[in-house]
Amino acid sequence: MPAAFGGRIAGVTLNRVFLVSLVLVAAFGAWGLIDPEGMSATSLGFTDFMLTGVGWYWLLICTGFLILSAFLALGPYAHVKLGGDDEEPEFSTVSWIAMLFAGGMGAGLIFWGVAEPLYHFRSPPGMTGETPEAARLAFALTNLHWGLHAWATYGVCAMVIAYFTFRKKQKPLISTPIESLFPGRTGQRIGAVANVLGVFAVVFGLAGSLTMGTLQIRAGLGELVGTPLNFGMSLVIMGVMYATYMTSTAVGVDRGIKLLSNINMVIAVLLILYITLFGPTAFIFETFIDSIGEYFTQLPALAFHLMPFEGLQQWTAGWTLTYLIWWLAWGPFVGIFIARISRGRTIREFCAGVILVPTLFSMFWFAALGGAGVYIELFGTGGIAELVFQDVTRALFVFLDFFPLGQLLGFIALFLIFIFLVTSADSGGFVLSMMTSDGNLNPPLPYKLIWGTLVAILTVATLFSGSVEVAKAMAVTGAVPFSVVLLLQVIGFMRAIRSERGAPRRPDPAAEAAAAGDAT
Repeated sequence: MPAAFGGRIAGVTLNRVFLVSLVLVAAFGAWGLIDPEGMSATSLGFTDFMLTGVGWYWLLICTGFLILSAFLALGPYAHVKLGGDDEEPEFSTVSWIAMLFAGGMGAGLIFWGVAEPLYHFRSPPGMTGETPEAARLAFALTNLHWGLHAWATYGVCAMVIAYFTFRKKQKPLISTPIESLFPGRTGQRIGAVANVLGVFAVVFGLAGSLTMGTLQIRAGLGELVGTPLNFGMSLVIMGVMYATYMTSTAVGVDRGIKLLSNINMVIAVLLILYITLFGPTAFIFETFIDSIGEYFTQLPALAFHLMPFEGLQQWTAGWTLTYLIWWLAWGPFVGIFIARISRGRTIREFCAGVILVPTLFSMFWFAALGGAGVYIELFGTGGIAELVFQDVTRALFVFLDFFPLGQLLGFIALFLIFIFLVTSADSGGFVLSMMTSDGNLNPPLPYKLIWGTLVAILTVATLFSGSVEVAKAMAVTGAVPFSVVLLLQVIGFMRAIRSERGAPRRPDPAAEAAAAGDAT
């Protein structure tokens, strides 16, 4: 299939993937603006069917990615570099982790940091709430949703792209590993469909996440300065966010996204340290250590836990499976972005940095915010858990009022949420531009402007509902067809990497020096 046809308009090459994706996404955006209730109802109905009807499929996919990641990190391919044998990483380790973390789930952690542990604490599946046992289960479930499964999904998506792009010197497209399975025009056609489905997954995942973030910023402003909680306020917030991420997009990855990601991580670390030091410090660290043991002890069972005998399939669909599909929806976006910034890393180093480090940070994040929230419920005045059920977007800001300088912390949290969302939208627009410009690692600015605008339109359409549930449904809609694409990618990757089994390992300077000393 030819890469392009029909010439150029305003600096944009009219290739088929770009045109088909543009028309489909624009059509959905128009539908949401014209008939928001119809779009919301359709999204909710579709995702509910896929979650309850084939829930086992989603759990097996994501658990399989975790097992595959462990094999790649510890097995015969651990030494393989995502690049040439002599290539060094493009970014420092700190900047690398900051960028992948900010692009992956930064805003989501702030949104659910207090709310999710308290939700499960008050209403745990299959047991009485607000007990020590419920608290322990709450953190195990939260870490299941935000831990190894999530980052292993991102890691596999990224590793496949990085391997073919930097090791095999092929285009950084979702279709590249798939076309290796189906040579000729058949592979090109299947690859084009895969790229379009990838664009769909990214756009819907971004729109859902930006909607949730906008609603939380609106709720925070309402708590802190009394701004109205209406659609007009949501439009104002989205407009400011749009202008900001478009400006950052124009600057580029090396400066814009890197700078914002480093700022994000510094503020996030300072916020979590403040809460830990001025909150129930000992209780937070005890919660962290306890949750590590509980999570890793229960992980083998939780990784295959659908609760059919308890009749709780609806709970599993609404929480665990929704999260797993959400990570799949973000897979092509975060995967391509992480691949772009991970050149020169070995597979073992990649797995440690992309999967293990963010998981441990996420666990401490929930132990600090969620642990302090549970402490307030068990030993303080309480009331936050009840608020989570009434309006989850307000929970964080009410929680921060329990700390010294609570209002200032609220404004800091708002700034952090805003920058995390800008970083996600920025990197998402970059990835969409890559995917629709035939894999250009430095896509032209018109691509970024077009996709940034379309994501904003779809977000506004979703904001009409004002519902977190609709936002979640939008975020996972694109992942359903993309899951088949991802499985084909993995098959192509495992087929290609077999050639590395006999490749020489990287030289180890320390081992060589020791050997030389023994020889003398």
